[in-house]
Amino acid sequence: MTFPEFTLAILLLLCTPGPTNTLMALGGYVGGWLKALPLIGGELGGYLLVIVPAATLAAPFFDAYPQALVWTKLAAGVWVLYLGYRLWMSERQAKDAMEVSVRQVFVTTVLNPKALIVALVIMPHGGFTELVPWLALFAGLVLLAANGWIAFGSLMRRTERFEVKPIVVRRLAATCLLLFAMILASASTQSLA
Repeated sequence: MTFPEFTLAILLLLCTPGPTNTLMALGGYVGGWLKALPLIGGELGGYLLVIVPAATLAAPFFDAYPQALVWTKLAAGVWVLYLGYRLWMSERQAKDAMEVSVRQVFVTTVLNPKALIVALVIMPHGGFTELVPWLALFAGLVLLAANGWIAFGSLMRRTERFEVKPIVVRRLAATCLLLFAMILASASTQSLA
């Protein structure tokens, strides 16, 4: 894979709505762009925690034991389902939109199937030193995409033409997370059958 092909594949994946991107947009909506910037560290850290070992060590394991990958996706679906439930029920906990923490973004990204797709399908496999240029490019693309999702959430907050209430944002984000969890669960259970 060439650097331009890698860049296009990663950007398409990172710009696709999913649990991490939903949290990034919600973080931008709740606190604004500047306050949500630390969330990017959680996303990047989560991705790298999965990608580096998976691309260097785990790819042969998942090739030999495909059921392990299915169970990993199922665990990710459960986490996303939990986040969706918390967002939906957060109306009872607070009048304003739910704060998004770096820890939530980190754990969600670690469990996000996109990390495994990057590690096992897009990222070249090999030793760590061989991956350094690819990882540097990936980190830059994460910064770009995460800023885009945060900016999107921040712009939703500032829209003057129509008012978007926090409960609507929470419920929309929760619905996206629940749909994503259902997709993960469906794909995982079909693989187990």
